[in-house]
Formats: sequence, structure tokens, C-alpha cells
Amino acid sequence: MVWSMSDPLDALETRISQLRRAIRDATATGDAERAAELRAQLRRAERAWDTLVDTDDASEETRAPQSAPALRVGGSMLPAREHVHRVLMLLGVPAAPKLIVSVHDAFFPGELTSAKLSSLRRDEERSYRAAPGSRPYYLCPALAYDLLSPVRALITVSTWTVEQRIIGPLSPRVDYLASAIRVAEAVQAAAGSGETGPSPAALRLLWRFAASIPDAAPTGPSSHERPVDPRQVMDAAGAELQVHIDADRADRAAAGRRAHRLTDAQQLFGTPLGDVSKLEAEA
Repeated sequence: MVWSMSDPLDALETRISQLRRAIRDATATGDAERAAELRAQLRRAERAWDTLVDTDDASEETRAPQSAPALRVGGSMLPAREHVHRVLMLLGVPAAPKLIVSVHDAFFPGELTSAKLSSLRRDEERSYRAAPGSRPYYLCPALAYDLLSPVRALITVSTWTVEQRIIGPLSPRVDYLASAIRVAEAVQAAAGSGETGPSPAALRLLWRFAASIPDAAPTGPSSHERPVDPRQVMDAAGAELQVHIDADRADRAAAGRRAHRLTDAQQLFGTPLGDVSKLEAEA
């Protein structure tokens, strides 16, 4: 198949790239209202792009580089990065490969393994540095709040704000609780869909989250045999989240202000210690 600018995917990718540049400009000028509006437009464009990819004819070739691992789903080849992107957008927070694979198994078709993600993260940075902004999004590492260096055990999406991609002292627990809420919401939605309901993998995943959150899991005799109530998980995780979230946001915001002084590539893929030390000296 010959791709041209008349193709809807090309048009959407062009629009997404334009929106990303506009968001950077609005953020740089301090226009928070405009940036928020543009981010909403970007999210809609990305959802439309995902829909087009998902419904693409099985005989058409994926536009992912040959080096990117791909999964066969519903008779068509989709790059692994698309499946990782879906999972991260469901969770809304940085996630480790093991959690990404578990969430994918619970809610999405196809097969995804942690081994596929190791090379994928390296490919994303190489692709960005070769042609910045040519893709609608990139999978990139989370950033440590103190050094703004890459946290290679955690994967994020480039379209998230830099503050959303930063990991502070309280972020692991905050993100765990946020993930629990999003997983519980997905299980609840599947239960109410009127179709097959949540998968056994989804129920097991929800149990694992609930087991580490006070008051989220059933108690009493044979409690381990009883299903977890998604609403109970959401309420318990939300209650604990309120304890930590303000301090975590403050840490991320402080690191984000420093991160905005870095180059675009450094904001996505991290920076060496020397560059951060220079920023501190200039502050």
C-alpha cells in the first residue's frame, strides 16, 4: 500500500504533531488554559488515530519500523508499541513492564511479553533522535525527580505532561493507588457490559491490587475465594490517595519546573547528572 497525505492516518499524524508543538509553545508562554485545551484536542486526535489503526484492513502493512516487535491480533499485525500505549493510557501513570504485560493480558487480546519491551524502549529513543516528532507519540522512561535521569524500569507516554512522567518519593505509592482505581474501573465496566464480563486474568489482577490496599479486599473466612468488589477497591484506594497526592504533586511540580529548562529530547528520555548540576548552578 502506498501511503499519502490523503490517507486519514497521515492527516491525523500531522494534526497530532501540530498539536504537540502548540502545547509546547503554550506551556513555554505560561498559557495554562490554552495548553489544557490543546491537550484535550490531542487526546481526541490520538483516540481517533488508535481507532483507525485498529480497524485497518488485515492485508495492509503496519507502518511500524521492522525492528519493532509486532503481535498478531484478529488476523492483522500490530506493533507491540501500540499495545503498550493502550495499557499506559488505561493506567494513566508510569508502569513497569511486568505490570504492563499483566494489564494487557487482563484487558486486551493478543500476546505481549516483557522481552518484547526491552528492545522497544531503545528503539523509541533512536527513532525520536533520528526524526523528532515524526510519530504521534513515543514510549519513554519516567524521570527521577531529583536528577531528571531516566528511570528505566518505568515506561511512560511522551504526550503526557512532564510532571506526569516524573517519579518523586511518594510517586510509586500514588501511582499504585491510581492504577488500582483504573483497573477497578475497567473491571466494573466489563462487568456491566452485558457481554462475557471481566476475564479471569482481570479479576486476578484486581485481587493483587486489593491485597496491598487497606480495606480494599474481602475479609473473614474464605475471603480469598470471594471476588473483589471494584467499587470497594476504588473507595479504599481513593481514600489513601488523598493522604499522599498533594505532597506528591508538589514534588513533581518542583521537578517539572526544572525539567522545562531541558531540551525536548532530555524531557522525554532523561538527562545526565552533569546537565542537571549545571541547571542547579544557574538557578
